[in-house]
Amino acid sequence: MSALKLCILSSEIMPYAKTGGLADVAGALIGEFARRGADVRAFMPFYASVRGGPWRFEPLPGVRDVPIEIGGTGYAFSVFTAPEPGGGPTMYFIDCPVFFDRPSLYTTDADEHRRFILFTLAALETCKRLGLVPDVFHCNDWHTAFLPLLLKTRYAAEALAAAKSVLTIHNIAYQGVMAGSAAPDLGLGTAYALLDQDDLRQGFINPLKTGIKFADTVTTVSPTYAREICDGPLGMGMQEALRARVGGVAGILNGVDYADWDPRHDPHLTAHFTPDDLSGKAENKRRLWVAGGLELPASAPLLSMVSRLTEQKGFDLLYEVLPEILRRRDCGFIVLGSGEARYVEFFERLAASFPGRVAFRSGYDEAFAHLIEAGSDIFLMPSRFEPCGLNQMYSLRYGTIPIVHRTGGLADSVRHFNPVTEQGTGCVFNDFDENGIRWALNTTLDWYQDTRLWSRLIQNAMAQDFSWGRQVAQYETLFRRLLA
Repeated sequence: MSALKLCILSSEIMPYAKTGGLADVAGALIGEFARRGADVRAFMPFYASVRGGPWRFEPLPGVRDVPIEIGGTGYAFSVFTAPEPGGGPTMYFIDCPVFFDRPSLYTTDADEHRRFILFTLAALETCKRLGLVPDVFHCNDWHTAFLPLLLKTRYAAEALAAAKSVLTIHNIAYQGVMAGSAAPDLGLGTAYALLDQDDLRQGFINPLKTGIKFADTVTTVSPTYAREICDGPLGMGMQEALRARVGGVAGILNGVDYADWDPRHDPHLTAHFTPDDLSGKAENKRRLWVAGGLELPASAPLLSMVSRLTEQKGFDLLYEVLPEILRRRDCGFIVLGSGEARYVEFFERLAASFPGRVAFRSGYDEAFAHLIEAGSDIFLMPSRFEPCGLNQMYSLRYGTIPIVHRTGGLADSVRHFNPVTEQGTGCVFNDFDENGIRWALNTTLDWYQDTRLWSRLIQNAMAQDFSWGRQVAQYETLFRRLLA
């Protein structure tokens, strides 16, 4: 069987740039496909933060100061690579300082749409100049969702047109909607008519909807989320476009990179542990108390969250319930995250109301996130919706029992624990309301009081395997079926 030739486009890829799970997933997919023998070329923008990073970059011969026109304005791009010792996937960084030398990866600037149109066109032009025709272009989210249409129009007469296109939706809430006046920026010519005319009459273009319509295959990041976005309100207006696809939407659960997220050898921890010896977990809990300024009895359970502070994550359910639980139950709570001011203020008030029992750290700290996973007893993810989620899978590996709402990837990765059969890996609540999260918190805290039962639950959780090797096999099967 011949090796797959893949071009993977993502607006962020670990370890180079990250704002969320997209970077983790893209980086893991790229690395795992390379380990499986695929010829992988990965594209991402050459952001200012990447340029200033610790990596060694080299200009790509033959792709320097390439002229490109968008909406009648001339630009130029170059490509840099980051050679890896011992080989591995090939990284291509699209360099266009006028677009990518900005303080953040994403902006609200008026030309935000042009930044990613240029990125997508530059990736296609780079392949053309290198004589590279992949089997599959794998696009991720709205930033690269115009590629399937461009492949079938502007590049229809090129050798590249032989490639298949796959669009993965990581979170359908982010669609990249832009003004209809941006249509000329795509350079479609007479193929302009292929854009959604109803949307244009209303004055906008939806990149994600365009990708859904023209990609050869559409996937998303968990089986349950694939059903949710096609059949219910979680489709965020894309339900009709998704249901119109003959092949439907494939849901493939994301995996975890256990090279980074495993308590046996986590590089961010000094106290490691295994299912057979949990003394290191107890030591991490003590260190987490100190780092968070907590003063708790050794027997008290420690609950935690690491999250973007957005409405999607279900924080509204906690306003009344968390203070109530903290008043009634002997437990601690620690939060790491940044985002909307109303949630920052809530957690700051909570920490002030329960000194020594609640800690809140604003922002993101990778090492502290690992310590939270390793040192907590219970991890809270009450998301309103969650395409996949990774922290619940990290938590399972660390014996930190997740409380999750039954939605998306949370439903696919956490099985509700049954104290009678002692089967299951966490606490799953069905109703997205205060009573639902109140029941889940009290139920899990009750389990914690039974030492033998809790030990069984930890063993169940740590036995789970969500390694990328298992998940990438599903992508490979899908790609080969598409090529056949």
